[in-house]
Amino acid sequence: MPVPDSLTQHVRQQDVDEFVIAVQFIGDTPFFALADGSVLYNKTRHQLHEGCILVASSNNKTLYTGGDDGKIVATTPDGTHTTIVNEKSCWIDALTCTNDSLAWSFAKTIRARNSKGEIRTLETESSCQGLSFRPKGYMLAIAQNGGAKLWMPNTSALPDTLEWKGSHIDVTWSPDSRFVVTSMQENQLHGWKLPEKAHMRMSGYPAKPRSFSWSMDGNWLATSGAEAAIIWPFASKEGPTGKAPRECGVRPKRVTKVSFHPKSLVLALGYEDGFIMLVRLTDASELVVRATMDGATVTALSWRSDGQQLAFGTKDGVTGILTLPV
Repeated sequence: MPVPDSLTQHVRQQDVDEFVIAVQFIGDTPFFALADGSVLYNKTRHQLHEGCILVASSNNKTLYTGGDDGKIVATTPDGTHTTIVNEKSCWIDALTCTNDSLAWSFAKTIRARNSKGEIRTLETESSCQGLSFRPKGYMLAIAQNGGAKLWMPNTSALPDTLEWKGSHIDVTWSPDSRFVVTSMQENQLHGWKLPEKAHMRMSGYPAKPRSFSWSMDGNWLATSGAEAAIIWPFASKEGPTGKAPRECGVRPKRVTKVSFHPKSLVLALGYEDGFIMLVRLTDASELVVRATMDGATVTALSWRSDGQQLAFGTKDGVTGILTLPV
């Protein structure tokens, strides 16, 4: 295998000695959510939770973190930290946000808060571990045992059910809202084409595909869970039905995180051995971001909105920022 070109000289790293749960950019600043309940940004750690941070989500204006203390804390770039939810002794299992709405789950309860601060509650028959707002409109996709639900919290209508046997863990919408895709306990994805609810089974993974990322044009869905990024085609009206996926960044270690560049067909891949690379879909060219091949699993990966920086974090507490050369 030829050695890819390198961007390692443009990476700045910092040891934080704590599992990095997630990284999200708020404006130009990367915010790292750490397992010990703290958030790191501007080289300073802020303790926000009494226990562990379990989930995090952002809308480029605010970082929301949910913990095993039952709290959701909102962090803004000016350094303000506000506890906006306290479910007391319950763990926050899932969390998602849009520009003006927030949703979270604990046990078998799901709550959604709209732009006016109004909160609606949905009780479900099984616990939820995956939530995702539709890109346009106030609708929430919910991943749980037996399939997914589509819930409109601003109405009294019952959720619409997307059925498929098995345990569904994470969920994502396509950018044009035509498809809903979940990851499953059985090392596969399952999708539905809307509104007809046509099934799309995407199998063959050696491990659970727990990381999703859509290309900026919505034509590709990249996933982790194999010794390459598995990238499914969604350009046609039928999505990936009857089509084979592409494989990029093939290495003898599994991909754990994927993140598409926000403005071009470039995919960032993080691996279980700490290695990170960029792959350009148009010609499959590769660039090394982090050359470590005996490090800890990459657990967080995110681009700045202008695509000029990539931030990452690992299981053993290393954070890093790649600044692309001009």
